[in-house]
Amino acid sequence: MVSSSHEALHRIFQKDPALLTRTLQKVLHVPFPEPTEIAALNVDLTEIEPVERRVDTLLRAETDAGTYLLVVESQGKKDERKRGSWPYYLSYLYEKYRCEPVLIVTTQSSATARWASRPIRLGFPGWHSLTVRPLVLGPDNVPVIADERQAERDVPLAVLSAMTHGRGPQVPAILKSLASALGTIDPDNAAVFVQFVDSCLADPQAQQMWREMMTAIQYFWRHPLAEQVREEGREQGRLQARREMTLRIIEWRGIPVTDAIRERVSTCTDLDQLEAWAQRAVRAADAEELFAGED
Repeated sequence: MVSSSHEALHRIFQKDPALLTRTLQKVLHVPFPEPTEIAALNVDLTEIEPVERRVDTLLRAETDAGTYLLVVESQGKKDERKRGSWPYYLSYLYEKYRCEPVLIVTTQSSATARWASRPIRLGFPGWHSLTVRPLVLGPDNVPVIADERQAERDVPLAVLSAMTHGRGPQVPAILKSLASALGTIDPDNAAVFVQFVDSCLADPQAQQMWREMMTAIQYFWRHPLAEQVREEGREQGRLQARREMTLRIIEWRGIPVTDAIRERVSTCTDLDQLEAWAQRAVRAADAEELFAGED
């Protein structure tokens, strides 16, 4: 499901988990221990219905210094609700796994990166009960990789570079070097990386340039995995459209929507369920009626 930059900016670390620890060490200069093993975990952090909470990507890193949980959140813009959800994620994960959680935020926006990097302090001034300090990967610290040899040495990092720096005068050189480097790796992996980059290029001219480059290397787009990824993207797009429609109908009718209801709708992955909620939204007297008979 790679229909958006939000999905691509965290799923790249599912595709290549070691890229995450490399960026922590080499980009953010965090002395993270060298992993001996990294595994993806279930991202569902739901405790009690109907509240649903999910992190974007969750990895478990085994190191000689201990086990760490790497929580990756893709952030497109400022969202003050994260002041509550990010501390919740970390506390819940520590309680569940008894491993130290590490929060990493990825973004394409410098302004969002500055906002996300600010510590979250809960408590009163001078005595904070809890402090959360996210590590942030964004356009101000992810390296610009516009050299073909450098891109070939670390293709996943070159992909992250193209995804993060998807606009500006350096885009042609970044995309050209990446296109060349993709030809040196396994076609299955290359097909997925192609889609990640395509999803993150917000500039229409840059996206068109990338698609023209990839058309010249046709096997990427003919590959069955690339078609599967595109189909997953279309399905995710249909889900997102239904979510937005449901919430928009309620808001158009002037009915208040709580954060819990918004989150339940926004995280639903059942297209039929979303369709039923959208139909109820037309006549519901309040937002809770969307879920009538389901709890």
